[in-house]
Amino acid sequence: MHHLSIDIETFSSIDIKKAGLYKYVQSPDFQILLFAYSWDGGPVQIVDLAQGEQIPSWLIFALADPNVVKHAYNAAFEWYCLSKFFYSPIEQWRCTQVHGLYCGYPAGLAAVGEAIGIPQDKRKLGTGGALIRAFCVPTKPTKSNGYRTRTLPHHEPEKWQLFKEYCMGDVIAEMEILRRLSAFPVPDQEWQLWFLDQRINARGLACDLQMVEGALAVDEQVSSELRAEAIRLTGLDNPKSVQQLTKWLEEETGEEVENLQKGTVAKLIGKLDEGKAKRVLEIRQELAKTSVKKYAAMRVAACADGRVRGLLQFYGANRTGRWAGRLVQIQNLPRNYLSTLGLARELVKEQKVDALKLIFGNVPDTLSQLIRTAFVAPEGKVLLVADFSAIEARVIAWLAGEQWRLDVFNTHGKIYEASASQMFGVPIEEIGKGSDLRQKGKVAELALGYQGGKGALISMGALEMGLTEEELPDIVLRWRNANRRIVDLWYSMEAAALDVMQTGQPVGVRGLIFARESHYQTQQDFFTITLPSGRKLFYAKPFLKENDFGKQALHYWGVDQTKKKWTVLSTYGGKLTENVVQAIARDCLAVSLMRMDSAGYEIVLHVHDEVGAEGDAEQLDPMLQIMSQPIPWAPGLPLKADGFVTEYYQKD
Repeated sequence: MHHLSIDIETFSSIDIKKAGLYKYVQSPDFQILLFAYSWDGGPVQIVDLAQGEQIPSWLIFALADPNVVKHAYNAAFEWYCLSKFFYSPIEQWRCTQVHGLYCGYPAGLAAVGEAIGIPQDKRKLGTGGALIRAFCVPTKPTKSNGYRTRTLPHHEPEKWQLFKEYCMGDVIAEMEILRRLSAFPVPDQEWQLWFLDQRINARGLACDLQMVEGALAVDEQVSSELRAEAIRLTGLDNPKSVQQLTKWLEEETGEEVENLQKGTVAKLIGKLDEGKAKRVLEIRQELAKTSVKKYAAMRVAACADGRVRGLLQFYGANRTGRWAGRLVQIQNLPRNYLSTLGLARELVKEQKVDALKLIFGNVPDTLSQLIRTAFVAPEGKVLLVADFSAIEARVIAWLAGEQWRLDVFNTHGKIYEASASQMFGVPIEEIGKGSDLRQKGKVAELALGYQGGKGALISMGALEMGLTEEELPDIVLRWRNANRRIVDLWYSMEAAALDVMQTGQPVGVRGLIFARESHYQTQQDFFTITLPSGRKLFYAKPFLKENDFGKQALHYWGVDQTKKKWTVLSTYGGKLTENVVQAIARDCLAVSLMRMDSAGYEIVLHVHDEVGAEGDAEQLDPMLQIMSQPIPWAPGLPLKADGFVTEYYQKD
């Protein structure tokens, strides 16, 4: 087997960050400028296509040769760009970015190079961004540049020479990252899943662009009316200004206004009587709906055939391996509650603002609920949408061996009612859908599985449900008493992690293997958890020290989710349990995706525990059966899926 490491530089008039890779490459003016490569780890060569050099024929042959593995950092980019001109099946590619993410490192060539500890001379040259802006994107015409719209090699020969060195430097950096990580290989099933991910992203999701245009036009009209009303009521030049509005509200109400954050505004509206101040806050609330940004993102990202491609980022969630959303962020679309979505869609398409106000009242909220529905089934097909029922609750019950929960999932599946029944000793038949006990069971189930306490209940909305702060500790205690095996799981995981770090010896917990894995020559050191699927979770550069509570705890290097910085993080039993449960749930989804693909389903999206495919209505039942089938590495895990058929994407 031969190995070819590749990095290319390209030009397109499409903004890749906003429109995505697929629309970028599909642009008629797209071209490959530079092609740098290394054959079997040899010296890096470069082909200057922009100046008339040609890729040698043996190299074009190698791109199609199954005996040559093609490597690149963020290989989806190289593969799709090169596929416009050359034959190169995705199954012959390997992505070093995916390898880095699998091992718990951040995304981005420079970021991962630094985190892994690659010497500066083998990392990206620092001038990359400026060179890309010079040669890869259109230039703003000015007097000083002779009003040209593009910078070509002969315009800036010295910079061009630097650019070629930068491109070659990327190949060197990619090869060094691969060398450092080679002792910790990505399992073959993950590569198979990545190939499928590329096919799903390239297939894309159909978008109703008439509705998108309608939504943007309706929003523009309604927003300008609301802004005008706010100006009229307050007399301010800019009622959007926090400073101006806070001062006005304090004068109007005679009360101190702490801030104008979402939660504070909602509370103030609840307290105030009808009048100017309340209406102004309602307007602020309506204008705060950021929904139209998603419509604008759809318009920018839609390709010529009306499909949006590249919505999913493989291994986007660093530890668990879950996917992340890109471009339109389908992972966090607002839910829809309207019973008449079809009517609302038609009115938006026809831009009938008055009818929307009359029937639905709050137009920004209506537009927000309709975002999902802008993704549609193409003519002659329907969308088949299916999701796992309570997947994390099922996985944690299976992993911990919490038998009463498994019995619930193997029979009626009413986990909120059953939980309340266990917690309060009341027969399940007496716990109705709207009852207080079911509410307590529900909030406990949503908040407490990963060692959460009172704070977790509050952040899950316990107080909004009408529970008082005083009764929350009792709910925590009752839930933990009813779920002793889950509580044991947290403490076993924490003890296992500490044990591994102190002794260096692997420890088994409920079918998981906790271990310390180091490679002296490449200076890589990880704490790992091997999952039932064979995949591993990686925690880089692990060490023990006291945490904020004065307890000995596992610390490691990772990406801080709020600051998006590579830094030291600490963990504990509940958090490790959450990582493992979410990772196993993700692996269940992965098995279902592969099975559906083998059965010929055209998958167009998936979000956490939900899958969407284009097809015929009669394909739904077999799809649900596929998702409910047993998984070989998880004997006894009860899976169940529900689904529906629709012309446009929605929450059922």
